[in-house]
Amino acid sequence: MSSPKTPRRSSSRRTFLQATSAAAAIAAVGPTILGAQDKAGTKPPVLGVAGFQYTATHGWGELPAHLVWGETHGVAIDESGLIYIKHRNRAPEPMDAIAVFDPAGKFVRSFGKEYHGGGHGIDIRKDGNEEFLYLCDVLHGVVVKANLKGEHVWEKKGPPPEPAVYKEGSKYSPTNVAFGADGGFYIADGYGSHFIHQYDKDAKWVRTWGGEGAEPGKMKTPHGLWLDNRPGREPTLVVADRANARLQYFTLDGKHLSFNTEVSFPAHFDIRGEVLLCPDLHARVTLFDKDNKVITHLGYDPEWTKKALAEFKMREQPATWENGRFVHPHDACFDKDGNIFVVEWVKTGRVTKLAKVG
Repeated sequence: MSSPKTPRRSSSRRTFLQATSAAAAIAAVGPTILGAQDKAGTKPPVLGVAGFQYTATHGWGELPAHLVWGETHGVAIDESGLIYIKHRNRAPEPMDAIAVFDPAGKFVRSFGKEYHGGGHGIDIRKDGNEEFLYLCDVLHGVVVKANLKGEHVWEKKGPPPEPAVYKEGSKYSPTNVAFGADGGFYIADGYGSHFIHQYDKDAKWVRTWGGEGAEPGKMKTPHGLWLDNRPGREPTLVVADRANARLQYFTLDGKHLSFNTEVSFPAHFDIRGEVLLCPDLHARVTLFDKDNKVITHLGYDPEWTKKALAEFKMREQPATWENGRFVHPHDACFDKDGNIFVVEWVKTGRVTKLAKVG
């Protein structure tokens, strides 16, 4: 999520805090932490419901001495199982914005000083026999396609000129990328002017839609987006219309289809089988079934959520964080075994592994 200190979107803290009333109105699926009687925290808490239970390990990954987490904004996993974490550190000297770990949490490599201060979205796509990173930088207004070592294939700086929707002084701050069914992709200008930009497989502009608003087809902070091609569903594009507190579904050519309001402050997505995963800035991670019904809100407790939203400084105070609870989940993804990795928009960074146990 953007900070009030940057131009990534206007009045970010005000928008975030105003949304707390909306969070209180969302119906609870019930607390999803089992074994809460272990007050000493000697056992990893178990989150979830039958069939979707996970043990939570916070502070996952052995961070090397040359890196200090900033806000952990993005996570992706390649076919070999390596985990890529993208963060935004505000240190005066540029620092690698991407750190790579093996499945056991051992550090492998880091790169990406060019994204220092702007590290945000990260996703991986296979093109032919090779995998590539798609990276969003919200400070510099850049989207990059790179190989898994960080070497650039192409770079798109600034908004596309073709739709002529950006006037002088308009903000452009791309937050995440989604991959189209035809080899193309979509860019969300989540912290800028609230548009979605579609490109073909050759990275050529196709169309633009959206803009700021609450009516169907308009968005306020389209922060994340994903191709929802789960079995039995017509492929569509789902957008985390975050400041409107909803998911918004579109056809692949940008026509509005529907809303899902069983969210509070949605950030991004991943899919495994029939399950849609949605990290939510309001202190929980939600799983949806194939019919988009809530399976569970992982880590959710209404009183904890109220506390996390009311005490904004909590994101800077790790000593106040509780085992088995989230503060501000910003991205999450499945690995091949169904475990979930969650990264949070907190000042010191936080990576949690949710190991599937049932």
